[in-house]
Formats: sequence, structure tokens, C-alpha cells
Amino acid sequence: MEREISPEAPPTRTRLLPRGPNEERKPGDPGGPGAEAEAAEMGTYKCCIFFTRRFAPPDATTPEDVRTLFSRFSGGTPYMGVDELRRYLAATGELDGDGGMDAAERIVDRFLQGRSRTPRFGRPALTVDDFHNFLFSEDLNPPIRQSKVHHDMNAPLSHYFIYTGHNSYLTGNQLSSDCSDAPIIKALQIGVRVIELDMWPNSSKDDIDILHGRTLTAPVSLLKCLTSIKEYAFVASPYPVIITLEDHLTSDLQAKVAKMVLEVFGDILYYPESKHLQEFPSPEALKGRVILSTKPPKEYLEAKGGTMKDRDIEPKFSKGENEESAWGIEVPDIQDELQDANKVIGSKLSKTFLPFFSYIIFMSRFTNHHQDDMSYPERGVDEDDEQIVRKNAPLEYKHLITIKAGKPKGSLVDALNSDPEKVRRLSLSEQELAKVAACHGPKIVSFTQRNLLRIYPKGTRFNSSNYNPFLGWVHGAQMVAFNMQGYGRALWLMNGFYKANGGCGYVKKPDFLMQTCPDGKVFDPTADLPVKKTLKCTWAMVGSRILSRHISIHIPLQIFMQRWA
Repeated sequence: MEREISPEAPPTRTRLLPRGPNEERKPGDPGGPGAEAEAAEMGTYKCCIFFTRRFAPPDATTPEDVRTLFSRFSGGTPYMGVDELRRYLAATGELDGDGGMDAAERIVDRFLQGRSRTPRFGRPALTVDDFHNFLFSEDLNPPIRQSKVHHDMNAPLSHYFIYTGHNSYLTGNQLSSDCSDAPIIKALQIGVRVIELDMWPNSSKDDIDILHGRTLTAPVSLLKCLTSIKEYAFVASPYPVIITLEDHLTSDLQAKVAKMVLEVFGDILYYPESKHLQEFPSPEALKGRVILSTKPPKEYLEAKGGTMKDRDIEPKFSKGENEESAWGIEVPDIQDELQDANKVIGSKLSKTFLPFFSYIIFMSRFTNHHQDDMSYPERGVDEDDEQIVRKNAPLEYKHLITIKAGKPKGSLVDALNSDPEKVRRLSLSEQELAKVAACHGPKIVSFTQRNLLRIYPKGTRFNSSNYNPFLGWVHGAQMVAFNMQGYGRALWLMNGFYKANGGCGYVKKPDFLMQTCPDGKVFDPTADLPVKKTLKCTWAMVGSRILSRHISIHIPLQIFMQRWA
């Protein structure tokens, strides 16, 4: 027997014998009253190729402790009335004042209206299943409802994890998909606060295109992207939007960008009066503002048969990274990543290229350079180190940059030294983070207490897959950049993480990541710390009617907990 499970709809009993021509159709029967509504909650599977059968997953039984609680407040009766529910809410501290009776009546009415079959008895009351559903409702469970902003938003930006996108303009893969403002709009609508734009001269060299450089992606105009950002910047959150610009422009085009940005954003564009910031402003102070982040203006190099910097490319895919696994692989453990990084520190990249990548390299006329893994130069698309700082760069363009992405010389470890006179942003690839975190974790934590650290996906994630965000978060990295147009467990973790604090896109870092001991030591993510508290959790499977409102009933349950919890 061949079975094919369809997730589109939930198995009722299937009638095996034909119905007579005069037989009355009953509720729940195919074509009967309410059949369409019930079918919407049904699943189907194919039987013997030709036949389709429906099924409905049964609701889980009510846990015994819930039944005991219900019996206690209902006085041992099978129903809990408005007065009994009010007493329960008052006893648990959910109600204050004289409005308890009205609130209890509203709760009872809501559950009776949502019930498919309402029992006929004298007074409105809840059954034990209704009470069970109420305990798992959004009224009593802040994690599954839209919470309000409750973190202190008056600390500097470096004190927050910030919802960050990578190559925000791409609609699909990193090599050949279209560029559009649609992914930018979608990202802003879910609360993303950092939008990345790669700026390149257009074909006639008189305007600016947004595209993934040296690939086959189709461009979109900078003006269109900026206009969409202004329109949708604050639909999901009032807190600042940061635009990270990857600058590949000539000085005249940089001046055009400055004029365009000022015209589009006007008064909502924030830029400092001083040349360097000694401390970043707070999200509260920047409410409703847009700020720019990029490196100081560089000279644009045209590569006519010469060398242009290749992206930080691995010569081969990581183990198990193919089209299928990239979208749905398990999120790796932090310790495993650190151990893997330890094995490759000091080694050099192989010079064997993928045939497909060789074709892209040939078409794009750029060469690949390989240096020591711990060397800071050759950073990737985010760090075009071959460009030379221009002395005659437009003053307007320089002045508009609030978060400067500095590039100190020397090793990667030296790049993590903090300057007491100014703050800056540093960008690392996911591999570079793993390598430096394996030996210099506290140094990263110390750097992120005042400065911003951005982590971006490695160059071989052609299909816009993502990586483990926890490695960056546990080291204090504020901008863990993700491909928002991707899919999979890592992106689910990212989206779930930023549901916190009202979904505003800013989550305050835990205090221990911001603390420095009197002896100068900071938190070490790799240290073995004593257990301070052991949590005991009791899990109860809720009914599919509750579960389906928040996650698919066909997805296996997985629990993720922060190491510092």
C-alpha cells in the first residue's frame, strides 16, 4: 500500500460503504453540513493509488495536574462557571480590582464561541478541556503573544543584539537571483533593523545599482531601495534602522549617493557632528531615525584584466552541505564549531576550485587570493582592502557615516583591540569568528562591550543558507547577519530570538557580557563554570487546536536553550 501524507489539510473515520440515495448526510460526512470547515482542519493520504482518505490527529489528553486544578476551583463539578474562573484568576494574581467578573465573562464567552459543539446547560461555563486551552492561551503566556518593549533602551547600541540581514536585496540564491526591494520590505515588516546594500556603478557609470557584485544577479536601483526603506522602516518597530553600505563607487557617484540619501530621508537621517564617536547613541535616542554604516570612502578600482578581490571562498563545501541539507540541517553545537576551528587554525586553504565557481570567476574576471587563516587582510566582500583611502572623497558622504567600519592593520587578533577614543564596527565571516573564538573568546567579548561586531555568512553559501547564530551571540556580537530570504532551523532560531522585547529588533545583551571584573577579566564563553541552578521542566502536549495556531503540527518538537540561562 502506498501512502502519501499531505500537510495541506488534519484522519476522521472514513466511510467504507456507499451511502443510499435517500440517506441523510450528517455533520462531518463528505458534503454534509460543515464539511468544508471540517475539511480545512483535516489531513489526507492516498490509499491504493486511487483512493484518498482523510484523518484527524486526536487531541492529547488533559494532564492530571490540570484536571486537579480544575476540580479544585470548580468544586468537583464537570464545569467551571464565571464566578469560579474569577476566583481562580484572583488566586493566581491575574486580576486586580472590581473588573474581575467582567474579565472572566469575556474569557468564558470567547471560549464558548470558539467551541465547535457547545453543550446545552443553564449557565455559560468551561469544561476541563476549555480550561486546559485557556492555560495555554496567549492571555497567560507572554512568549506566544506579541509582548511589549520591556528592556532598557537607553544604553549604547553596543549593548544590544540587533536584528540583521545579509545581502538584503536578494530574492534567492547568491549567484543568479534577481535583486529587488521586495525582500527589503519583507525584512522590515518582520522587524529587521539592519539592511545591507551593495553599491556598484551601473553600466553607463552615471548611476548606482544595488547588486551582488561579480555575479549574475540582476540589479535594482539604489533610489528604489532607499525609498522603500523610508516607507517601511518603522512599520514593525520605532527603533533605528541601520543601513550598511558596501561601497564600490567612484567619488562622483559617492557624492550622488550623499545627495540621494539626504533627499530621500531628510530629517530622519541621523549623522553625528563630531568626526568620531566615543560612544554609540542609544536606541531610544535614535527612535524613528535612519543611520548609515560603512567604511570610510575608498577608491573604486576598475579591473580590466587586473586583480579585483575575490570573496572569502572555501574551495569545497563543508561536510553535508548540499542543496537539501543547507535548508534543513540541524543547527550545530557551539563546542563542535570551536573544536573544528581549532583543527584548521594555521592551515592554508586548498587551491582546488569547484568547476562551477571557476566558471563564475572566469566570467567575472577576478582572481582568488589565499592567505593565512588568521590574517586580517583578505576579509571578503565586506572588506575590500585593495581599495585605497581617497583624500579627495566627498565631504558630504564622509559626514553622513555614523557607524564607521574601521580596518586596523595587522592580524585578526589585533583587529579586536578597542580604541578608547572612538568606537567602530568590525566585520568577520562565520569561519573567522569560529577560529578566533577558539583561542581568544574573552577578547571578542571585551571588544563588543563598546564596539559593534558584525558576522556574515561564508562565501560558499550560494543558496542563501545560514549558520549557527549562538556562537556570535554568546561572544557579544551585535549584528549576526542572516540571509532572510533563506529557510531552515537556523533562520527559525533567529526569527524566534527577536520575538523578544516586543519584536522591536533590539534585544539587550545579558549583564555578564557587559561586565568587567576588577582584575580586567571578562566572560569567557569556553570556560567550564559551576552549575548555579538546575531547572526542572514539565512538558505537556497541548491539543492540535492550540498548537496549530503557532507552529505546524507536522514539525517535530525541538528545544533550544541558551548556555547562559
